[in-house]
Amino acid sequence: MTTTRLAPAPTEADARAGRRAAFGLTPRGLLLLAAGLVFVGPAWIDRRALVLLVLWDAFVIGLVLFDLRRLPPPTRLRVSRRWSGPLALGTPTTVVVAVRNGGSIDIDLRLSDYVSGALRPDPPELAIAVPARGIGRVEYPVTPRERGDALMGGVVLQWRGAWGLVERSGIAPLEQTARVFPNLQEGRREALYLIRSRQISIEKRRARRIGAGREFDNLRDYRPGDERRDVCWSASARRGKLVTKVYQPERSQAVWLLVDAGRLLRARIGRQTMLDQTVTAALTLAQVVLASGDRVGLLAYGRRVQQRVAPARGAGHLRTLVDALALVHSDGVEADHVTAAATVMAAQKRRALVVWLTDVADTAGVPDVIEQALRMSPAHVVLFGVMRQPEIAALAAASPGSPTDMFRVMAAQETLERRESLLHGLRQRGALVLEVSPAELSSGLVDRYLEVKERGLL
Repeated sequence: MTTTRLAPAPTEADARAGRRAAFGLTPRGLLLLAAGLVFVGPAWIDRRALVLLVLWDAFVIGLVLFDLRRLPPPTRLRVSRRWSGPLALGTPTTVVVAVRNGGSIDIDLRLSDYVSGALRPDPPELAIAVPARGIGRVEYPVTPRERGDALMGGVVLQWRGAWGLVERSGIAPLEQTARVFPNLQEGRREALYLIRSRQISIEKRRARRIGAGREFDNLRDYRPGDERRDVCWSASARRGKLVTKVYQPERSQAVWLLVDAGRLLRARIGRQTMLDQTVTAALTLAQVVLASGDRVGLLAYGRRVQQRVAPARGAGHLRTLVDALALVHSDGVEADHVTAAATVMAAQKRRALVVWLTDVADTAGVPDVIEQALRMSPAHVVLFGVMRQPEIAALAAASPGSPTDMFRVMAAQETLERRESLLHGLRQRGALVLEVSPAELSSGLVDRYLEVKERGLL
């Protein structure tokens, strides 16, 4: 899947008049018209000066009308908007606006593009010189702050000629929906990491580690330490020497990504929410899993199931996952973990790797997400991924300076102890637990996935 296919589609349209009187005098035109007021004073002495006032105003109005006639009408301006690449969360992208002038004179044009607030805080106001029967281009940057669909409006135009007496205005209807995806670069970096890890994995398999995969890879000469059950006797008889079968971890296995979009994931870590970090990590892992030959499924849920994608492979499936993850949004209520677990259990009968990206609520009892993870662990390999909250860890390690600070520190310490106790219980019951900082979540998931494949846990 190339990133150019993820970029919003270019749009193009002719400008049109935005209102009934789509022109007006410029400050220069108003100044020339007001210059005729110099004849008002002499008119008190000699009324013939009023004739000069009328003649001056008629002269200026004639110049204005001639200037207006020379200016190209809105329909002679063709406006296009193009994107330099896909819109990814937190990644700068350039928008290029081009204007084709079908008129007979050069124009100075000012434009304002109605950009969604999710892409930049304020709409850009840009100036551009467009030659007669030529094209002028201008660009501006956007940095998406939210995933999902961002609505783009039209482009408002105002232009004048070299005389600068009158100005025309119009609007180009370039309304479109631009989709903001999770961070796409991190997955590529981890894919390179996967290639290096494969090379290491091959060397480990040659050493015949116990628990390696049982999918046939190739044949090689027998080495001391190889297991006798891996000897290929038919090939050994043909070659006249012992030949060993080399195996690799099985492919085409199912990996489910469970993305919790409940209220706990609304907390912000820097400029992004925990859900944004989780979605980026899920996309990174999906790219690595697909590159390794396995199938990936997705279930994103809050109070209700938001996105559900059955396990599959291929570039087309990756595009489906990217679109689905882009539309995952946070809910203001607790997520329904019971329904999410039941949905995966009903859809996946064979043993699979379930990567559950969530958080643990600070409650007196055992949270639902812990109970459901324990319920799934006998049938599937459950990788429970949570992010550390640096603010709570820093507060728990602080030295209190007052009784109020002491209670805060004790509350933070109790929260961390409760959390560690719940995660320890998951580990004891056979689930895999990954608790890392937000910056390490993507790489941590890739490491654990490769470990699961190398150990043959599926």
